[in-house]
Amino acid sequence: MPLDNTYTMTIGGKPVSGAGSFPVLNPANEQPIADCPDCSPEQLDQAVAAARAAFPAWSATPIEKRREALLAIAGALAANADELHRLLTSEQGKPHAMAMGDVMGGAYWLQAISGLEIPTHVVEDTEERKGVTRHVPIGVVGAIAPWNFPVILAMFKVAPALLAGNTVVLKPSPFTPLTTLKIGELTRGLIPDGVLNIVSGGDSLGPWMTSHPGIDKISFTGSTATGRKVMASASDTLKRVTLELGGNDAAIVLPDVDVEKIAEQLFWAAFANTGQICIATKRMYVHKDIYEPVKEALVAYARTVKIGDGAEQGTQMGPIQNHQQYKRVLDLIADAKAKGYDFLIGGETSSVPGYFVPVTIIDNPPEDSRIVQEEQFGPVLPLLKFDDIDEVVGRANASDYGLGASVWSADTDKALEIASRLQAGTVWVNETQYLSPLGAFGGHKQSGVGAEGALDGLLEYTITQTTYVKKTAPAAA
Repeated sequence: MPLDNTYTMTIGGKPVSGAGSFPVLNPANEQPIADCPDCSPEQLDQAVAAARAAFPAWSATPIEKRREALLAIAGALAANADELHRLLTSEQGKPHAMAMGDVMGGAYWLQAISGLEIPTHVVEDTEERKGVTRHVPIGVVGAIAPWNFPVILAMFKVAPALLAGNTVVLKPSPFTPLTTLKIGELTRGLIPDGVLNIVSGGDSLGPWMTSHPGIDKISFTGSTATGRKVMASASDTLKRVTLELGGNDAAIVLPDVDVEKIAEQLFWAAFANTGQICIATKRMYVHKDIYEPVKEALVAYARTVKIGDGAEQGTQMGPIQNHQQYKRVLDLIADAKAKGYDFLIGGETSSVPGYFVPVTIIDNPPEDSRIVQEEQFGPVLPLLKFDDIDEVVGRANASDYGLGASVWSADTDKALEIASRLQAGTVWVNETQYLSPLGAFGGHKQSGVGAEGALDGLLEYTITQTTYVKKTAPAAA
């Protein structure tokens, strides 16, 4: 299906223009790409009504047919991946290869989730009665996706919600709505009208969704600060929530590693997608015996990395996605400079158009510094020195966040013992950022509520119903 430069929302299976519009910018040059429809409260009502109207038939549809719908959406993503990933690069900024990974990752997630089974548990089976617990759909799901991985993180929500028998109102970030709107266009006619509705809008649309009485569950990916607001708003109607929030992931590098062999991996653990990954390494603790070699290897590799427009051949790192986040990253750099911390590389401000921040590595700043304690979500890494294992585990755990962590060592058993002590939802040994649709992904502490992926994530979109049947029928009148 050819993709043109017109963008409409999808409500009840039909194209809908916004009540207004707003521009979407290319972060590599700060120029507008297109105007995006701006959903009004009345149009959100229409989307919710379409989802509610579609729910009875969809929830009653056999799960095999719902699997087919997920596979049809996956097929549409794959068939149109070339056009979609180029559009995604223009609005998100990431290099083409990573944008293709986002699109095809969404297709893969749909395919994998489609194969899951929803369990039924026999809780009692005696001469007197039988009791069965089922997991039934909740109703209308409001899915709010972020700007760093707009496609795959939307499919984290859409795939299990639809498989479980819910209908969906999906809202992409106002910074990256275009690819998602085009996916809505591609799904028209593939699935029943109203099952998947896609609306776009500015800062008001999210709060309208979280407080909407016709939405039964909110699934949100974004910052912890916004997640608190989502939870507070959803509490008015006791909506169920899944929140995948911020992280300040620690990496612990033990002295037995081969520095030359893993330096590139350590670099991309922190700087892939320009550091705009919730599970990117945000703090890197390196044992004192190898601190200097690791420092030198990271800086040397950083000097080889090409930063620029993601649409240009050879670009490895694009811009920060939006001006708001760009200013936040620059503020953290300015704070580190004002405090007199040593910069191993970077720290300067780009003079070219676009939200570009160079690779910046800060040499062993204090543990209580902002750059260590706050999630930067950009290409800035504090490199930190440690000596004692107990001490570094305590430092790694001394955070309000608990999303991910990693341990790097030639001794896998030792690394696993350390990993078991880390307060994080996902811990990697000798790698990072790997996620599987067959493994639960969620945060500890203020990094989230609930889980995504696997059966755990699928059941987040259901509610339990237990039925008891008394085997002895009542006496006839």
